[in-house]
Amino acid sequence: MAGIYIHIPFCKTRCTYCDFYTGTNEKQMDAFVDALCTEAGIRKDEISEPVRTIYFGGGTPSRLRKEHFDKIFNTLHRHFSIKPTTEITVEANPDDLSDTYVEMLSRLPVNRLSIGIQSFDDDELKFLSRRHTAQQAIDAVKRCQQQGFGNISIDLMYGLPQQTEETWQHTLTQATSLNVPHISSYHLIYEEKTRMYRLLQAGRIKPAEEEVSTAMFAMLIDRLTTHGYIHYEISAFGKEGYFSRHNSSYWKNEKYLGLGPAAHSFDGDNRSLNVPSLIRYIKGVESGVLNRETEHLSLSEKYNEAVLTGLRTMWGLDLTELAARFGDEFYRYCLQNAQKYLRMNLLKTEGGTLKLTRDGIFISDGIMSNLMWVG
Repeated sequence: MAGIYIHIPFCKTRCTYCDFYTGTNEKQMDAFVDALCTEAGIRKDEISEPVRTIYFGGGTPSRLRKEHFDKIFNTLHRHFSIKPTTEITVEANPDDLSDTYVEMLSRLPVNRLSIGIQSFDDDELKFLSRRHTAQQAIDAVKRCQQQGFGNISIDLMYGLPQQTEETWQHTLTQATSLNVPHISSYHLIYEEKTRMYRLLQAGRIKPAEEEVSTAMFAMLIDRLTTHGYIHYEISAFGKEGYFSRHNSSYWKNEKYLGLGPAAHSFDGDNRSLNVPSLIRYIKGVESGVLNRETEHLSLSEKYNEAVLTGLRTMWGLDLTELAARFGDEFYRYCLQNAQKYLRMNLLKTEGGTLKLTRDGIFISDGIMSNLMWVG
């Protein structure tokens, strides 16, 4: 099975922390959608099997209008095998989700929404340059539920400067009270070329203390698991039957096709990246010569990705599959480097798989890095 990722490179305004490829000039929206549909036709033979998931990411996909969605869906159905069971997700900002817009979405094949809320504290939202208030976010979620959207995910962010355990507890309380079946939560990362990074470099903000960030992550895990969410990936929590099938395909190294500027694709052996420039992307599509870069993954790079993606999830790293895919040398290397973490109860073996323990999750980056192949 395969997935399709569609990158929508438009936002009404830019958030201080975001480093995704996006712009605020929506005058090129029509030309972009035309190019996107043309690219889908050019690359239709890259997916022969049924499409399991379609994901509209960005940017802000909720900036698309009905005629844009109609054209994209007509194109996808013409070129790919899409079933009624295909998971179709649209990322959205709360302030875009008016009564009219949600009603329009409900008449599309969309069956899952991912709403970027980040916080239920108005001061934190202003700091992040979000366009909505906490109340607007609450109202948007309820509006979507009333229109029949049962499969909703919300995004939250912790580890913000000046964020306290009390404000984070408030955000978690509000999030769980909305009864959405999926929550993704990420620690703030200071990405270069963002306004947040420039504020940090100028000394105008200070990053959260490590102890505070750790406490917030522990609060996140405890609060959500207590409310029936399954911690199935380091940053993802879902009720039974509501895990993100699209994101899970990334963690299981399944094939996916990326459409739009800056979109990534993976065919099982190679990764490719569309040019991160809307103008160059459109020109390339119009010329019939797509502006893309392709990277052939070596065996060690595939091993490293297997370690990274496997250990991030509750399913862990299948050791039998690891040995079959990469051979005895990589298998022994992995187990040898895992020994100290097994002794420290930061890793565990369970049913032939290698998994992080709860304590191990808190230092997962270091553990995974030490299990990766170098040289």
